[in-house]
Amino acid sequence: MNFVFISPNFPDNFRNFCDRLHRSGANVFGIGDAPYDSLNDSLKGSLTEYYKVDSMDDYNQVYRAVAFFAFKHGRIDWIESNNEHWLELDAKLRKDFNVTTGVQPEELALWKSKAAMKPVYKASGIPSARQHRVSTIEAAKEFLDEIGGYPVFAKPNVGVGASETFKIENEDELIAFFDAVKGKDYVMEEFIVGDINTYDAICDSNGDPVFESSFRCVNVADSVNDDTEALIFVMPDIPDQLRDYGRKALKGFKVKSRFVHFEFFRLIEPRKGLADAGEFVGLEVNMRPAGGFIPDMMNYSHSTDVYQIWADMVCHDRRLKEQDGPDRWCVFVGAKDRFSHTHTREEILARYGSKITMCQRMPDVFAAAMGNQMYMALLETEDDVREFADYTLDEQAGIVLPSLFA
Repeated sequence: MNFVFISPNFPDNFRNFCDRLHRSGANVFGIGDAPYDSLNDSLKGSLTEYYKVDSMDDYNQVYRAVAFFAFKHGRIDWIESNNEHWLELDAKLRKDFNVTTGVQPEELALWKSKAAMKPVYKASGIPSARQHRVSTIEAAKEFLDEIGGYPVFAKPNVGVGASETFKIENEDELIAFFDAVKGKDYVMEEFIVGDINTYDAICDSNGDPVFESSFRCVNVADSVNDDTEALIFVMPDIPDQLRDYGRKALKGFKVKSRFVHFEFFRLIEPRKGLADAGEFVGLEVNMRPAGGFIPDMMNYSHSTDVYQIWADMVCHDRRLKEQDGPDRWCVFVGAKDRFSHTHTREEILARYGSKITMCQRMPDVFAAAMGNQMYMALLETEDDVREFADYTLDEQAGIVLPSLFA
């Protein structure tokens, strides 16, 4: 198998996808804008060949790189980045090189547009927040009347992450929002009071999951916009309703042969005509693995190797890698320097010892969403998770903890 991996060096843990493909017998060809000498040694060892381009945004350069690999090594079987940013690039390359193992350009709108997602949720029997495609202030006010008023949440129709999002609570903020995003494509939704819960899966060529997982976290948009601290935990089990909705979404969005990350709200309070407290509501779908350390947290939580499971899916269309141990709770805490924490780094490490699986300072570019100092721990019970978060975040616990636990 000839596999072209787009931008294999970023994010850093994506080198593991290349490594597992290589171990599974695939020829892995990397295309990126980083000099070869700057690549991680393990990534270099996984790549059959690497082609450096001056800019990943220059399609002609990337096209020539794939053409070079095809001329030298034969037909290309897969082209993939596992990165939301390169979805369109991946799809265009597949079409131009007749690679049929991934989504084609004409299918992308369903995956990238938040407005296009709504009819799919409805057809799949998954409740989701009412939405308005932003056009004029007058139309926005009509939408506000329809849903019962403020607050509303506005976000780019296409895009990921919490940047350039707005919680709008009054008319002055509505006017300021329209001034800020003039000419940009935005959607506006009724504001849902809930926690983020995810359905993460690797599915085969029939769209059936070969691996499933779920994590719960504080709303990343709140972490960024309100500058609060981060708390994420991968759960040992997936709630039945969430698993059902996740599988329906796989079919509804016609997902095949991918690692996906679907986001849902778990309502903290009932929403008339939508769902009761504790139930789930569709938020958005992302056709790539969850970001940051989440794949590694899944490995810890489920005693497995999601990178290898993904490579098994690519090379064999099934799962070969099974669990090596029990399911447990894996928790990530991102503490921010602006808060005065009762317990020092040294005290946290001494208290939790071998339960700490990772501890490091975060680059400034990630600090707004993930904190300045991160701790990751593998724990046995939900009560242990609560205690760990309480101990590391102390005064912030009163803000982020109560709603996250059943």
